[in-house]
Amino acid sequence: MKNKTSLTISWVIQIVAIAILGSAAFFKFTGAQEVITLFTELDMEPTGRILIGSIELIACLLMLHNSSALYGAILGLGTMGGAIAGHFTQIGWEGDRAALGVQAILAFCLCALILYIRRKDIPMIGATIH
Repeated sequence: MKNKTSLTISWVIQIVAIAILGSAAFFKFTGAQEVITLFTELDMEPTGRILIGSIELIACLLMLHNSSALYGAILGLGTMGGAIAGHFTQIGWEGDRAALGVQAILAFCLCALILYIRRKDIPMIGATIH
């Protein structure tokens, strides 16, 4: 990525995505009751909660560095895609769970924007993308 404006926009988007993914990971690691209840209903407690929180944390750490931000966005995109699918199939959209679903959609969109902005950095195919 050579355009300074694009880089600045990407960093602003990355910071917001990191805030969303980081707070989600924090609540998973600290064992917030709502998160434990949700993962218990999904039959993924505690292993799934810790694993997904770890993936979210890794995505955040990757997005903190310019050379790995693309990979963090890809990881965040996949993780939030799974969360969105979970909301539509099992978790639902009632009460506080709707807020979690909206956060997942927002993080998914932000990661997609990062990927779009940094598309030319994708190994092997980035140079062919316009």
